[in-house]
Amino acid sequence: MSFKPCFTWLTTLATAGLLPIAARAQVDPYARNLIQLGVDVPLTGKGPQGVYAYYHYNDPGFSGTNVALRLAVAPAYVDGEFGFKGVLTRNTDVGLGFNGGAFAENYYEVRGGSYLKQESFDGHGGGVSVSVYQLLNSGRLIPVSLVLRGGVTYSVFDATDDTDAAFQLPEDRANGYVRAGVRVAGKEPMLYPDLGLELSVWTESRWRLENGAYGYAGDRSVSDRTDLYWVYAGLDYAWTNTGHKLSFHVTAGGSENADRQSAWRIGGVLPLVAEFPLILPGYYYQELSARRFVHLSGSYSLPIDTKLRWQLRFEGAVAGIEAIPGMPQEDDWHSGVGVGLSFTSRDKAWRVIARSGYGFNAVRSGGVGAHSVGLLFQYDFEHGRRREARREPEPPAG
Repeated sequence: MSFKPCFTWLTTLATAGLLPIAARAQVDPYARNLIQLGVDVPLTGKGPQGVYAYYHYNDPGFSGTNVALRLAVAPAYVDGEFGFKGVLTRNTDVGLGFNGGAFAENYYEVRGGSYLKQESFDGHGGGVSVSVYQLLNSGRLIPVSLVLRGGVTYSVFDATDDTDAAFQLPEDRANGYVRAGVRVAGKEPMLYPDLGLELSVWTESRWRLENGAYGYAGDRSVSDRTDLYWVYAGLDYAWTNTGHKLSFHVTAGGSENADRQSAWRIGGVLPLVAEFPLILPGYYYQELSARRFVHLSGSYSLPIDTKLRWQLRFEGAVAGIEAIPGMPQEDDWHSGVGVGLSFTSRDKAWRVIARSGYGFNAVRSGGVGAHSVGLLFQYDFEHGRRREARREPEPPAG
């Protein structure tokens, strides 16, 4: 089955359904104090591992009532934003963002299921940004917001111990970007939230000031401009009285003049590794490089004890891709399934999930099909305060 006609149909349908709806994304009004850990390890083949470990902090009253501070602090990287509420109008927030550190721009070359360490390299850098969050329907239950963001960054590239000495790295470079989006509602930056709904449409343009050739004798290049566009629809819903939870997410996107470093990267299962994660259980982290794609994922969790602390989680994902030039795939469609065992503490402050996945179409040296295992952990320091504020009863002992 040819992917291109199907992609065009799905993108047209999604865009037609989402563009008229307009969207949410004000400065985060809720206090957050979280530790997030995640690791995804391939068992079939030797590929890049997905991993994150960071502290997420948000103070909506950092300075008075109209200045907020959001921070995500990893061992070698920090991303943050000062949010100024009601700056231009009562419904307009402005954010001044900053980020920087090591390894956030690492590039892993994976072609045909083979991880080519000799063509992979480390990337570091940082930058600043300005964001405008415009609430479009003040006073409504479901917020709709316009999001505008622009920024500049600087990227530095280093060889790893495995990078081939004959492989020329990309030039260090300055970058600029602008993003615009319309978002309806949204979801919390939590590990598998109990409630979330989002419909959004986005476009982003990126510019590179250094766009010369690199690789082996200049066999690959950096685009001077890449345009990205995508639509997203997601639902997370938990029946708190029974412990059952349902999740479903659809993303479709494309690009113009995408290169290896700006293409859509699909694979792995870490849910908080990106704002719009494109997971595929069993696949390497960022295994597939796409010029255009459509991605669907879903999961269902059910309790296996009377106190609703132990849960089984079943998930699946499928992606149809049009690969970028130089990174061909044997199949246009890729799919994977996974299962996880989750434990939540009695006070619901922390949760840990052990999981495994299988990628049906993942190409490996021994054939097709690949396994992976992983672990996810979240600790919410604010959970007790929120429960006390809502005057929730203590859960039963046990």
